[in-house]
Amino acid sequence: MPHETPLISTIVAGLVLAFLFGAIANRFRLPPLVGYLVAGVLVGPHTPGFVADQSLAPELAEIGVILLMFGVGLHFSLKDLMSVRFIAVPGAIVQIGFATLLGWGLGWAMGWPLGGSLVFGLALSVASTVVLLKALQERRLVETERGKIAVGWLIVEDLAMVLALVLIPAAASLAGNTNVAADPLAILINRLAGVDLGISGVLGVTLFKVTAFVGVMLVIGRRVIPWTLHRIAHTGSRELFRLGVLAIALGVAFGAAQLFGVSLALGAFFAGMILSESELSHRAAQESLPLRDAFAVLFFVSVGMLFDPTIVVESPLPLIATVAIIVVGKSLAAFAIVLMFRRTVSTALTISASLAQIGEFSFILAELGVGLDLLPSEGRDLILAGAILSIILNPLIFYLCDRMKPALEARIIRAAPAAAAPAKVAPAEPADPETAAPAMPDLASASDPATIDTSSPTSGDRDPAAAEPVAEPEPAAAEAGTADDDEEVLPTTLTGHTVLVGFGRVGSLVGAALQASGDPLLVIEDADQRVKAIRKAGIEVVVGNAANADVLALANLAAARSVIIAIPESFEAGQVVSKARAANPAILIIGRAHSDAEVEHLSDLGCDTVIMGEREIARGMIERVRRPEEIAAEPGVSLADEDAAASDPSPEPGSEPATPEPATPEPRGAGSTPPAAV
Repeated sequence: MPHETPLISTIVAGLVLAFLFGAIANRFRLPPLVGYLVAGVLVGPHTPGFVADQSLAPELAEIGVILLMFGVGLHFSLKDLMSVRFIAVPGAIVQIGFATLLGWGLGWAMGWPLGGSLVFGLALSVASTVVLLKALQERRLVETERGKIAVGWLIVEDLAMVLALVLIPAAASLAGNTNVAADPLAILINRLAGVDLGISGVLGVTLFKVTAFVGVMLVIGRRVIPWTLHRIAHTGSRELFRLGVLAIALGVAFGAAQLFGVSLALGAFFAGMILSESELSHRAAQESLPLRDAFAVLFFVSVGMLFDPTIVVESPLPLIATVAIIVVGKSLAAFAIVLMFRRTVSTALTISASLAQIGEFSFILAELGVGLDLLPSEGRDLILAGAILSIILNPLIFYLCDRMKPALEARIIRAAPAAAAPAKVAPAEPADPETAAPAMPDLASASDPATIDTSSPTSGDRDPAAAEPVAEPEPAAAEAGTADDDEEVLPTTLTGHTVLVGFGRVGSLVGAALQASGDPLLVIEDADQRVKAIRKAGIEVVVGNAANADVLALANLAAARSVIIAIPESFEAGQVVSKARAANPAILIIGRAHSDAEVEHLSDLGCDTVIMGEREIARGMIERVRRPEEIAAEPGVSLADEDAAASDPSPEPGSEPATPEPATPEPRGAGSTPPAAV
């Protein structure tokens, strides 16, 4: 066996160091992305010690880019974008233009060419999808109006960068760049027509190929890709389904590059976007997530390998200017734009803080610019350093925005006293839902991530004061940010209730039964589609991950009767068990597991009863065989349901006992589960 294994050593060193430094970054409440970049710096050629293979790392990074863009396409929601299009689309375009202008100015001051300065400015104008979504999720803002605007803004930025990835190589080829492969179609047209196409002609050819690719994807891909996945899903093989998802992502990206001359990133984005329309998109995202995360980590590591730390010492002023453009320039532009659209101060501050960083698209643009000889390596180093510093500073920016909010709101109220009087005679229907008075009793429509309709039959015993009507605020106060979207999220007022963690295939059945019996119920869920279904059913919901102590605190566990953990992930379930037991030592905790090891794990953490799905299915089957004349088959249970359960083994309606019994241990022999397990 040969001793030289550059591919293995590069992957192992990248993943191991990324894990170590990602864990350290997470310990200091920083995004793990910072740790991945630092790991790349340590295995790069600019630091002493081990140096990873410089030719293999970019190819691994390219796979990471494909899977990252495939994930962006999977989560692309035209519906969410259209709901906030009147502010997100023009706001993002103006903000991109302003930040690009600032970056171009800095590049011009440093003597860079026009093309390099524009690429530099574009790289500074787009925020990181990973960092922005994580920041919103930690603050439970994704479901709010502010969160939807921020996500819509981000979608527009991503679409603009996808277009830039197509046009930049075409523009570079016009400048006689020797690193850009000549367009075969443009060469053929030149030979046939005998004329030079010029800049407009080359751009026209590029847009024609992109249009042809988009047309093929919309006409053929929209039918073939979902049909293929559905056929694979019907085989019941999880392995084949996972392989099919990856084959679609990589195959479409590679085919788009070879047949249409578009970038791998654009091909992967459209593959994900087409697949997002399928009912299997959520499962496809889950199946591709492990490999996508692994190669995304290698992408960030490879980017860090290119960073030269000496730029911090050699070019401190350009670095400070770069960070100022990202953190200050972009934020001020976004803040002013949001206020111009007559949104609240709180919304403007949230958007500003969310965009005060750069990430994965910036790295892709930087690599593209250097590869095309448009951007000097110094510009790439400034982008990488600016990304690391801006991501580290992002939590501080959110903190400062929270501290600045009262003062800014008070100043706006004092500055607009004359606007308050005319507002009182305005029509009853508000022009802007965010500035409307919070007089509606349905809290779900107020974009509150923690509570919904308090008049629901499952609302349970509540504080009488909670049912009192809310006084309508003064118009000036409403404009200053006192709408529902900006109110503090308070714990539920339910008492003696059941907290249901997870509303998937198992949780939805449990929730429906509890709601039908009239028991007070609260659900904790973080999947958008499930949250909508819960709210539609009239059940109170806390949006977030129950493993987060802040989210769990909103469920008022101290006054709850029981906790039912219906999620299949035993690691997260264990965190919920330990936190719930600490909050209420006397509460009844019921969990689910798929193995004896998981049963033991949850029992040791304090779970009173652990139900193993496979054991319950076996019991139902045995009971059916022993008493066939007494037990009628449950409606809706078929072989197809059993096949669907293969990916998430959990009790089905036909396999659960007809009457739930208390968690009374049955006599067990040697080698059986612990007494707490059922």
